[in-house]
Amino acid sequence: MSLPVIDLARKRTQVAELMVKACEDYGFFKVINHGVPQEVITRMEAEGQNFFSRPASAKQRAGPANPMGYGCRNIGFNGDTGEVEYLLLHTNPISIAQRSKAISRHPSQFCSVVTEYIEAVRELACEMLELLAEGMRIPDKKVLSRLIRDDESDSVFRMNHYPCCKERDASHRVGFGEHSDPQILTLLRSNGVGGLQISLEDGVWVPVPPDPNSFCVNVGDALQAISNGRFVSVRHRAMANSFKSRMSMIYFGAPSLHAQISPLPELVSPQNPSLYRPFTWTEYKKAAYSLRLSDSRLDLFRTAAHGQAL
Repeated sequence: MSLPVIDLARKRTQVAELMVKACEDYGFFKVINHGVPQEVITRMEAEGQNFFSRPASAKQRAGPANPMGYGCRNIGFNGDTGEVEYLLLHTNPISIAQRSKAISRHPSQFCSVVTEYIEAVRELACEMLELLAEGMRIPDKKVLSRLIRDDESDSVFRMNHYPCCKERDASHRVGFGEHSDPQILTLLRSNGVGGLQISLEDGVWVPVPPDPNSFCVNVGDALQAISNGRFVSVRHRAMANSFKSRMSMIYFGAPSLHAQISPLPELVSPQNPSLYRPFTWTEYKKAAYSLRLSDSRLDLFRTAAHGQAL
C-alpha cells in the first residue's frame, strides 16, 4: 500500500478534495511542492544531527524531558520505552531561546534555525487546515488554522533519533511504540531512513517509505473529534533500523490550553449526531499523560450515546 501523495501546486479545489478524502480513508498522506525551502530543512537537519552526535553527558544537560527537553529510551511517564532518544521543544520562541542555552554550543544559531523551521512548517500546517475546511464546505475557512495560529498555541516540535541497532532481532525492535498523536495535525520529515509504519483496520502494519521531497502528514486525535469522526487519527509506530540511524523532525500543531474541542456544528445533524462531548485541550492532555502510549484516549470523551467513559 502507498499513501496518497498530494501535489499542493495543483488546482486548489482539487487539492482540498484530495486532502479530505485522504484524511477520511487513511488519516495519513504526503504532500509535495509544499513551499518549505530546502535550505530551511537542511539547516534544521544539521542542527539535529549535531545535537545527537554529542556525548551523552552533553545531551543530558538539556534534560530530563519533563516533558520538554532531552529524553532517552523512556517515553512519557507511564513506563513506555523505545530505541529512541529525543529532544522536545515548545514552539514558543521565548521558550526555544531559553532551552537553546542547554542544547547547543551556539545557542543563538540553534534558536534561529529552529524558529525559522517551525514558522515554515506552521504556515504549511495552517494552509492545509484551511484547505480541509474548504473541502468540508465549512463557511469559516480559518476555523481550524486559527487554533494553531493562536499566540498561546500549545504546539510542540520534536526531534527523534533512532540509533543504528546492531542486534540480530533489530527488525523487531520498537523505536517508538504504537500510538496516535493527540494534537490537531502532525507534519513529519525523516533523514531518508525507513522505520515509520501505520496500522490498518485489520491489524496489519504497513511501512511508509521515506521521501526527501515530501512531508508526511497525519490527522491527530483533536482533529478526529473536531471532524466528528469523519477524519481518522491512525495509530502508527517507528521501528529500529539495523543499518543506519534514523532522525525524524516532527511538528505537532495544537490549540491553546484553554481552547475547547468539539465537533464543528456544520458536521453535526440529527442523522449524524455528535460523537464527542466538548473538552478543553488541557483536559485532553491530562488524560493523554495519564495513559500508556497504546491506550485509547478519545473514547474517554465520547458522548453518553456512544459509550462515554468519563
